[in-house]
Amino acid sequence: MADTTETLEDRLSRIHRALGDERLDAVDDVLADLEPAEVALLLESLPPAARIKLWERVPGEVDGEVLLHVHDEVRSTLLDDMDHAEIVAATSGLDTTDLAEIFEDLPQQVAEDMLRSMDELQRSRLQETLSFEEDSAGRLMRTDTIAVRADVSLETVKRFLRWKEAVPDNTHALMVVDRNGFFVGVLPLARLVSNDPEMAVADLMDRDVDSIQVTMHSREVATLFQTHDLASAPVVDEEGLLLGRIVIDDIVDVIRENSEQALMNMAGLDEEEDLFAPVMPSAKRRAVWLGINLVTAFLAAWVIGRFEDALDKIVALAVLMPIVASMGGIAGSQTLTLAIRGLALGQISRTNSSWLLRKEIGIAALNGVLWSLVVAVLAVLWFGSIAIGVIIAAALVINMLAAGIAGIVIPLMLKRSGIDPALSGSVILTTVTDVVGFMAFLGLATLFLL
Repeated sequence: MADTTETLEDRLSRIHRALGDERLDAVDDVLADLEPAEVALLLESLPPAARIKLWERVPGEVDGEVLLHVHDEVRSTLLDDMDHAEIVAATSGLDTTDLAEIFEDLPQQVAEDMLRSMDELQRSRLQETLSFEEDSAGRLMRTDTIAVRADVSLETVKRFLRWKEAVPDNTHALMVVDRNGFFVGVLPLARLVSNDPEMAVADLMDRDVDSIQVTMHSREVATLFQTHDLASAPVVDEEGLLLGRIVIDDIVDVIRENSEQALMNMAGLDEEEDLFAPVMPSAKRRAVWLGINLVTAFLAAWVIGRFEDALDKIVALAVLMPIVASMGGIAGSQTLTLAIRGLALGQISRTNSSWLLRKEIGIAALNGVLWSLVVAVLAVLWFGSIAIGVIIAAALVINMLAAGIAGIVIPLMLKRSGIDPALSGSVILTTVTDVVGFMAFLGLATLFLL
């Protein structure tokens, strides 16, 4: 087991020193103490050359598990460094669900050979799993489910389990089905071992159990596990036929991936991007959103250019102008962040979005009035002009209101259009607050001061 007091930074330092000094025994000592997920994290934390050196020292029996835990882009680089036989050996020990997660990343020839090497049951299970959408419950579910009938005795169930000799990992309860395989409930293992063997399963099983539709999105599955404190849940088709189960281990991965996705998308980045990827591909990815932002910046600059005469005559306008845009941007970002979080958690719908919009308008109005008064007083003291103070106060209120409205409306519109609000919402919001802020401030100044 790994030393839990040692941080990732400590391990990275040990690995770097050992690789640099070609002390491969020391590298092996570090790897021997780590779980596959920890090895994956180390690999993701190394530059490409050091990563390949470390990957070559990873024990073959855990290669498959490590490949399962690394991000897609890192996995591709590791697979590129492996030959055909190594890939087959690494993935042969994975169960159907895990294999499906990386199957589409495998070289085509390796994938075809792997399918041919499987028995008919394994092949059909893998193909069935791959037939589901990538982010659906069908891709998450495990097919190693033990199902029993409701009309049999506990003793019959025990004999069945003894015959099987083992139960799948993370089995807290047995699934109960009818004669046709339709899900009807679960039998907790604790009840199985603590009650009269002659009792029927139907007398002890839980019937009020949440089942998951095989087409349900993984984010919805994660929310269901969180809100109902589930350790596992059955997966059924649209008719109620039991197909498999999802366990908490798989949901933890989904929650982590969703959190990383939200964080990276806020910056316009791909959540699978390799931190240590080469310069050119990384630069290309970021250039797209920098280009979009540049276009919006020129739009704001064009608005400012429409008021060139006002800026030439009243220098105070140029000095105070960024305050209006900045305050609107911050207020809008606060609302946008809350809205994106609410959408991700399923808390915002058509039925409550109008109430939420009214609430944000109220907040924007209160904060707008409060801070506009503060800014107006400071502007008057600074430039000795009450007119400028009144104008910047009015512009600030207008922009704060626009920011509050945009912070709710933009993510809702993007979501309805099938666009991830976390990926593009902040770019659009910045454009709105800049344009409205400059237009309001410079427009009012042109009307009343010139």
